[in-house]
Amino acid sequence: MFDAGIHPVIAQGSAARLWRRALRIASLILVISLAVAFMFAQNFWVTFVYSTSIATGCWFFIDSLRVLTARWLQRKLGADERSSWPGWGPMAGVLVVGTALGSSLGNAFANWVLGTDSAGLLASSPRQALGMLLFALVPGVSATYFFHSRARIAQTEARALMAQREAAESQLRLLESQLEPHMLFNTLANLRVLIGIDPPRAQAMLDQLIAFLRATLDASRAGTHSLTTEYARLADYLALMQVRMGERLQFRFDLPEALAAVEVPPLLLQPLVENCIKHGLEPSVAGGRIEISAAREGSQLVLRVRDTGLGLADAPSDPTSFGLAQVRARLAALHGPAASLTLTAATDEEGGTLATLRLPLEAAGVA
Repeated sequence: MFDAGIHPVIAQGSAARLWRRALRIASLILVISLAVAFMFAQNFWVTFVYSTSIATGCWFFIDSLRVLTARWLQRKLGADERSSWPGWGPMAGVLVVGTALGSSLGNAFANWVLGTDSAGLLASSPRQALGMLLFALVPGVSATYFFHSRARIAQTEARALMAQREAAESQLRLLESQLEPHMLFNTLANLRVLIGIDPPRAQAMLDQLIAFLRATLDASRAGTHSLTTEYARLADYLALMQVRMGERLQFRFDLPEALAAVEVPPLLLQPLVENCIKHGLEPSVAGGRIEISAAREGSQLVLRVRDTGLGLADAPSDPTSFGLAQVRARLAALHGPAASLTLTAATDEEGGTLATLRLPLEAAGVA
């Protein structure tokens, strides 16, 4: 009946919550009406009208006085955080005054509706008035305690969720800060090898690296970017690798137009492509091809990175590398168990390795 909101997060009310509260109030009034009518052998309709009028009046004055008192105390104490709960001490006074006003005006309104002349709180003797006040206070105090307790529980849950979100975001920033230099160091290592065997190509690779970094570093500072942008950065990186590997490295992209604007974390696919080159194509004399595709499967976005290199069985080193661990950790921080990354052997005659990444489309802003 008396919603003791105490934190801005809880104040994000929805129509459903208001309807649930109204249903609880109506249920409480009905129970009180049935109890009073049964205990004092009164007409149910008359009892219901009086109960509804008095309960509505008490709710209005108690809720209004609660908020006004809380705001006044905040201004007086200079509190920074806005709250609509004044504390149990001031709330006791609010309950007494609000119940007295609500009961009196509610009684007068019921008299007007029914055409009766029932004595209200202010028109009764002191003893009768005290009894009526105490009787009216019982549901008011009970409802206030109930809704205040629910608000405290909701506040605690909201703060716990906020803390979890902040921890996940901090973990994600740490993972991204580790991933960027890892990618750069791998590229510089490739450049160092090329300097020793082909200086002109090394210079071309360095020019390509500078252009790539200018485009990539800005994108990597954003929380998310479109799949189109992710594919563009991968094309830049693969063009950079082609300077070193030449015709031994080929690549093919497949991005449906319907998914081009889907938001994904930056550098999400970069470690998978690096893994293809390092463990699949570079150790192979013939090199191979990298295929990157996106598809929608139900409520999931499915991204696949496949190479036609040596494959899992013949890879000279363990392909479950730092980059793959970072991708899995980023997915866990962002989506928990709703996202996954699997690494399997390609099943067609070309062989190689297939990395499949799944994440919820709803999280990417697609219904």
